[in-house]
Order: sequence, then C-alpha cells, then structure tokens
Amino acid sequence: MPLANVNATSVERPARDLLADYATHLTLTGRGNSSSAQGAKTFLRRWPDPQDWAAQSLARRLGEGPQTTSFLMFVMVHGWLQPGYDYLVSRKLTSFWREIAASPLEADMTRFLHGAEAIGYTPIQSLRIASQSVGRLLIQTNVRLEQLTMGDFDELTNECRLREERTGKPWGHYRSALNAAQRVLFHLDIVEVPPPHWQLSKTFEQRVVDVHPALQPAFVAYLERKTGTCRTATVTCMATRLVHFGRFLADLDPELRSLAELDRQRHIEPYLNSVASAINSKNGDPVTTADQSRRVLTVSSFLNDITEWGWADAPTRRLVFRSDFPRLPKPLPRYLPLDVDRRLGEALEGSEFRLAADALLLARACGLRIGELLDLELDCVHEVPGNGAWLKVPLGKMDTERMVPLDDETVTLIDRITATRSEGRAFPHPRSGRPAQFLFTHHGRRLAQQALRLELDRAAQVAGIAHVTPHQLRHTFATVMVNAGVSLQALMALLGHVSAEMSLRYGRLFDTTVRAEYERALNLAKAHIGPLPAQRIPVTGDDNWRDAPLIKTKLAGGYCLRSPAQGSCTYANICEYCPTFHVDASTVAALSAQRVDAEALVADADAREWSSEADRHRRLISRLDTLIAEQAAQ
Repeated sequence: MPLANVNATSVERPARDLLADYATHLTLTGRGNSSSAQGAKTFLRRWPDPQDWAAQSLARRLGEGPQTTSFLMFVMVHGWLQPGYDYLVSRKLTSFWREIAASPLEADMTRFLHGAEAIGYTPIQSLRIASQSVGRLLIQTNVRLEQLTMGDFDELTNECRLREERTGKPWGHYRSALNAAQRVLFHLDIVEVPPPHWQLSKTFEQRVVDVHPALQPAFVAYLERKTGTCRTATVTCMATRLVHFGRFLADLDPELRSLAELDRQRHIEPYLNSVASAINSKNGDPVTTADQSRRVLTVSSFLNDITEWGWADAPTRRLVFRSDFPRLPKPLPRYLPLDVDRRLGEALEGSEFRLAADALLLARACGLRIGELLDLELDCVHEVPGNGAWLKVPLGKMDTERMVPLDDETVTLIDRITATRSEGRAFPHPRSGRPAQFLFTHHGRRLAQQALRLELDRAAQVAGIAHVTPHQLRHTFATVMVNAGVSLQALMALLGHVSAEMSLRYGRLFDTTVRAEYERALNLAKAHIGPLPAQRIPVTGDDNWRDAPLIKTKLAGGYCLRSPAQGSCTYANICEYCPTFHVDASTVAALSAQRVDAEALVADADAREWSSEADRHRRLISRLDTLIAEQAAQ
C-alpha cells in the first residue's frame, strides 16, 4: 500500500522510520542494494530531518554522491523533502518514474498522463512533459494535482530563467514542457487559462528601440493610436515598416530632433531611393515591388495622419505623393494545373499528419483563406432542408461571413477531421474572447499556420512539384469554378470577395469570349490558306508507336504522341482518374490491353531517362489495377 506522506510542510520523522519505509519501498519496487541502504543511513545521520538539507547551498546539495540518489528521490516523491526549484531544475530526475511507484504521486501522475494523451500527445511525449514540469511542481509544492496554481508555474519558470543566467544553459525544453503542462491542466479543468504563445510579442517601446531617439515617442504614440482602429497583425506590420524608416533616419541624420524637421529633399527622397534597393533580411533577396509599395504607403499614412490630427511635431507640408509609389505588377492568379493539383491531392491523402493534410484538402475543396480555415468552428456545417449541406465561413480578411455549398465528399472529409481533432475545453476566440470549439485543434491547442505550410511543403516534395503556398489552393479552386462556367456573382459569393474587381482577376485566366474569337479567326485563316499537308510522325523500329522518341500516352481507344518540347498533356488519362469513371465487364479487356502498353511505355521512358514520364505511366498502371480489381470484386 502507498506510504503516507506529509502535506503542506515537512514534519521531522525518526530516522529509523524513514529507513524502514525506504527498505519497504525498495522491496515493493523489486530493487535495493547495500550501497543505497548505506547511503540512506549516512544521509540521515547528518540530516535526521531531510528538510534541513534543503537549506544548504545549491553546490552542496548537488554534490551529494550517487549512493544517496535513490533515497533522495524516495523522500521527495513521498513528500518528506522539498529540495527547492533551483535543485530540481539543475538535476536530471532519471529515476523519477521508478520511484513514484506506490507513492502519493503515482495517482496524480497517471491522471496527468491520461489527460495529455487525450489531447493528442504520444505516450513518450506525455512522459517527458510530466517529468519535466508537473513532477517537479508536485515535489516542491507537496500538494495534489488539482491544487496546482499559476503561481506555482511562475515560480518554476522564474527559476528556469535564473538557471540560464547562472549557467548559460538554455531552458527551452523546460519552457516547452511547462507550456504543454499548462495546456493539459487547462483541459483537465485545473487551471482557468490556456498557455500563451511561448514567443510573446514585443511592446512598441521594444520594437522601436533602434529608431532615432527623438522619434521614438511619436512612433509609439502613433502605433498605440492605431490599435484602436486596426487589427493587431496590421499594427504589427506598420511597426515593422516604421522601424525601417526610423533606422534609416537615425543613420542619415543623427542630429534630427523632430518629425517637424523632416525635409522632402534631405530625408524623404533618399529614403525612397533606399526602399528601391532594399534587401530582404530573411533570404537576402531584393524586397518585392509590393513590399516596397507597402513601406512607402506606411510612411505616407503615418505622416499624413499626424498632420491631420494636429500633432505638434507633425511636418508642416505634405512630403510623400502618389507618384512616389512603385507601380505594382498585375500577375495572374497562381493556380495549380490539373495534373499538379491531382498529384498534390494524392500526396495529401497519403500523409501521416492527418489533421493538417485534411485541413489543406478542405481549403482546396472550398477555396478558403488560411486564416478562415483555422477559424472554422466545430459547428461550421449547416444542413438546409432540401438544399444540402453548407459550410459557414467565419469573418475573415474582408470582415464578412459567407456560406459555401458542400458536396458529399467534402462533408465526409469534415467528418474525418472531426474524428481526428483533439478534444478538450473551448478556447477564447481571438476576435471576441468568447469560448469557442475550433474545428482544427491539435495537442489541445489550435492548429498553427506554420504546421499547414510545413505539411504542404512535404506533400509538394512527395508529389515531385515545386513549392506551393496555401493561397494557391484558393486560386486553384477559383480557376476550376471559372472553367466550369460559374457566374461572376456566384464566384464573388464563393470566395467572399466584396468587389467584382477582385473576382474578375480569375476571369482573365480563361475568358470564353477571347477563346471564341481566337477559334473564329483561326478557322478563317485555315479556310484562307487551305488544308495543311498531312505529316507523318517518324518512329523507330517497325513503325511501332511505342518506340517513337516522343511523349506517348496510351488511351483506352487509341494513343497520343507529342513532341518532347510540348511535354505531357495536362489532360492525359484524365478520364481514368475521374471519380465518375466507371468500369464494367465489357471494358476490362481494353483496360488490360492499356495496362500492357503502359508497362512498355515505362520501360521506354526509363531507357530515355525521362523519370517524370516513367512515374506518370506507373501511376496510370496503379490506377488501372484499382479499376480492374474493383470490377473483379463486383
């Protein structure tokens, strides 16, 4: 049976009782040797009350020999010694899980482990979190799990910081464990608030520390004023761009005393020139034209605003004009071609990180922005009698809500997400502060944007395609809708656009009027010049099309030949991959013959070192095998 411990404060016990209890503990756990027993006797001769030992210097406590390690752990986990957080964060408790067997800590640690695994942590992760955080807290506080407070977390956190200052050893593993432990206790209803993000944002004063000293008060006051009308992320971006401006002024004119002294020729024009040649500090590349424009816009708004507000140190005249803004390019939306879209979807379907992969599949299926996706709540699907299922997309970039129709496949995907997400208490909503059950929760917290980006990078690598951004999935959705003939009004509703101009960008991709005019002109040109002479495609061997030095595709009713310069057709074998493609007994023979030719094309592509072509034919073979097997099963 568990040995009795002392709650709250340690009370002196006769040395022979501790030795007897220690011997009993060793017997219960199937351990024990003469060295450990002698170490316990020696320790108790010096410290009959083990708590007196905790008053010694840290160096002396850490200097205890290995023969006393087991005994010290025994008295700590049974509540007879609170050694101090400085000692606990300086020692590896290697025998912790062995020593808590049959101790008062065992039930609390088991409860914590179950809570950690319930929100998605693996057993190994749960053990690490528990021993590095909660185990140390329970030893030092000598209370039950449900009695832990945020003050206890703060004490341990402070000691971890002091250890880093004292020894130079980073405390990142403790910080991670404490953050996860607070999350587990939040979902166990023991603490009232979930942990903040470990990387807390800097104050405005900290952000502008490198700015010209005379300008710092104005910058901070302006940013604080903007928090009342702009989102936090928007003000953060403003701060970053104003800091660029402030640093430039500090280097250019150290004698500057006020914003009122700013001069167009002396200060603003040199800054505009510097923006044009600015370098991105993250990748070393020149900043994009769009980023240049945003930097100029931020400075222009800042100076115009403080002038309109009548600030005493505002410039006396306008310093930045519309002609100062770089001309922005107007690129087409970066959609994924059909074959790339299909391969990326297959890579996501095969992912082991199911929650992140399914989130990306949902973004592709509904055209969601990444922020809208992660803000979806558990009750986001609405069934409308006679009108199917709809997805309620929350307030996003445009501060508008919308409803997106769902097909059966997407509803099934959301059901899978619901089964995969981690359960737990509701989180405060970042917009309103109300408790909300979000759809995408992992390890007891909201899924992060970075997790989605990393999963998309992994899937793109598996699919053998270039880097893809989450927003390209939205572009791809919109492009598919335009190709399918969706009206402008419907496209605006699906994408949550507030102006027709935003949606018309996708209309520039595939304009049916332009296509019709092109075909009409081409037909007239053909009629004018007459029919083109027939061209015979040269092949090798006995005129076998499979041996042609061309890009070849086997179709159920024939074959396709393209020059290597053309590359593979985007629509190659599109029917075989379509979910509405059906096979019956009469077509199995044709599919089998198609499979034989596809195997020959794999060998031909490998011989020519066309690896992507060989992989394309292998994927077709795999798909044909699936279709033939499904027919055989029927």
